[in-house]
Amino acid sequence: MKVIYAGSFDPVTYGHMDIIYRSRDIFGEVVVAVLENKSKKSLFSLEERMQLLEKTFENDKNIEIDSFQGLLIDYAKSKGSKVIVRGLRSATDYEAEWVLAMANRSAENYVETLFIPSSHHLVYVSSSLAKEIAAFGGDVSDYVPPIVQEALINKMRKEH
Repeated sequence: MKVIYAGSFDPVTYGHMDIIYRSRDIFGEVVVAVLENKSKKSLFSLEERMQLLEKTFENDKNIEIDSFQGLLIDYAKSKGSKVIVRGLRSATDYEAEWVLAMANRSAENYVETLFIPSSHHLVYVSSSLAKEIAAFGGDVSDYVPPIVQEALINKMRKEH
């Protein structure tokens, strides 16, 4: 079964990777869907985020990298998926994700949302924190894979 795991992935972290690999192990195939939100300012362009994801998962044929605009439930339906996977790090994540899951469920009976809690050693990992640490020249090796760490360092050099 093909499931959708969507997000901005600005940039992809070990936390995202944990949810992606666990989803693949449960469902067999995961579409990592990068949201193209022109109203949100991202550090990495859509193309850069897609490239980082493609390089990160280049050896796994059961993980597809794609992008989308608009409603996630419409995208899931277009991909023939009945399941959206969402990762949870905290109770705050759960509350926000639950509201979205209920809205998706009321709008379209076709799609279910399944929550996967983060592995305990990754609950503190987020793209925002990785970017903040990198902006101050800190070590982000516990947050992102080496290819993303290199991209973050290069991007921060250009920004400052």
